[in-house]
Amino acid sequence: MIALDILLIVLLFSLFAYSHTWLASRKLKIALAEKIGDKIAFYRLFYNASSMVFFAAFYLLSPKPDVILYDLQFPYDIITFVLQVLSLAGLIWTFSQFDSKEFLGISQIARLMSGTYSADSLDEKQELKFDGAFKFTRHPVYLFTILFLGFRPQMTLFYFILFVCCVVYFYVGSIYEERKLVEVFGEKYREYQKRTPRIFPFRLTKN
Repeated sequence: MIALDILLIVLLFSLFAYSHTWLASRKLKIALAEKIGDKIAFYRLFYNASSMVFFAAFYLLSPKPDVILYDLQFPYDIITFVLQVLSLAGLIWTFSQFDSKEFLGISQIARLMSGTYSADSLDEKQELKFDGAFKFTRHPVYLFTILFLGFRPQMTLFYFILFVCCVVYFYVGSIYEERKLVEVFGEKYREYQKRTPRIFPFRLTKN
């Protein structure tokens, strides 16, 4: 029964991950822009909303085995909690470097309404960032999310499977994401790849 639960959790997460990646693909966005023109400005807002809906569906449909892998006691629970809070602070620091309205999809709609939107930008204006958290890792959002999810005083089987799935998805997703960035920014991004680690602020491999 536990093995079946694990398999179902992984399957449901895989469906979420596939939909999330497919909807984020540059190829799909270009095809949509050719059909709907400037209305692609609404896509970012749709993408964010649909991602939340699909993740909520994954969470609600996934089995939650009544298995606790560990439950840290004092003082290790406090230490782990502090590390989790620091990871959250890192995540907030990273997001402070983004244009929040652009990230959410609000600025795109505002530009469309004002007549200044360009369909060539697809669903968002992309810009390279080399400072702040991006100086240490090419994907600081992934890094701090992994740390936030991993530093947990109590770990259930469901949460552990979710954590492993997220780590795998972030790594695989970063590969596809960077292909898009190379397509958009070319040699400038390739140079950034050479000097900055992918997710963790140290290099396990060449990329």
